[in-house]
Amino acid sequence: MLNRSAYKHYYLMLLPGLVWLFFFNLLPMYGILMAFKDFNPGLGIFKSEWIGFENFKYMFELDDSKQVFQNTVFIAVLKMIGNLIVPLVFALMLNEVKNRLFSRSVQTIVYLPHFLSWVIVAGIMLDILSYTGPVNQLLALFGSEPILFFANAEMFPWIIVLSDIWKEFGFAAIIFFAALTSINPEMYEAAAIDGASQFKRLTSITLPSILPVAILLGTLSLGNILNAGFDQIFNLYNPSVYSTGDIIDTWVYRAGLIDMQYGLATAVGLLKSVVGLVLISISYTLAYRFANYRIF
Repeated sequence: MLNRSAYKHYYLMLLPGLVWLFFFNLLPMYGILMAFKDFNPGLGIFKSEWIGFENFKYMFELDDSKQVFQNTVFIAVLKMIGNLIVPLVFALMLNEVKNRLFSRSVQTIVYLPHFLSWVIVAGIMLDILSYTGPVNQLLALFGSEPILFFANAEMFPWIIVLSDIWKEFGFAAIIFFAALTSINPEMYEAAAIDGASQFKRLTSITLPSILPVAILLGTLSLGNILNAGFDQIFNLYNPSVYSTGDIIDTWVYRAGLIDMQYGLATAVGLLKSVVGLVLISISYTLAYRFANYRIF
């Protein structure tokens, strides 16, 4: 066993990360006191009046809170399902392509959107789906009237979900590609000798082999059920789609920085964080139980 001095360089490597964690994650947490105070910027956090759970009670009395919560869960769940199924299907399909140059070229192309920020992607989408954009011009060829995609509350959540899947499915498929490469090729050779068809090999060998990975990713994603994607929605939404597109994070942004209801915004953010912590704990417990996955 190494003595304590032998670990000195490990402690030194940890030091920058711990300093960053203290100043940017732990120190700002005193701001959650605003959730329990009638915050007055002139008095500061510590001198503002304590009001207990009044901000939380007011939050539940608001008509918007229920709608915002429903929007958040609806969009987040659709994203979770789509970002699990689409990369899995894509990886399975591309794995059947025998031309390695073609498959690697396709992989490289579909990775690229992941590295674009939502500011850039939102700008592209606004141009493509604008009133005079190429999509409406194409619809006009078939005699359809132009559609205001970003002013249609019913369409907006689906635009959010589909654009998120388009941006992330290529990168998410990396894990499934890694799982596919770990399957022993001799299993396929033995199945081919026994006369198993390609579909039979898919259902009997490929899918059972990567099923634990799919279960693990699906379980871990439960912790993000209240994270519907602030960056994406903030760059795409507008007041005409608030009824279906407003989520907890965007609502907190408007309440806190635009309407200056600092205490209320902090209470909503704190509640979301607590619920998120509980969900992440549950998801890790389920991941350990069903996929034997542990970090520590």
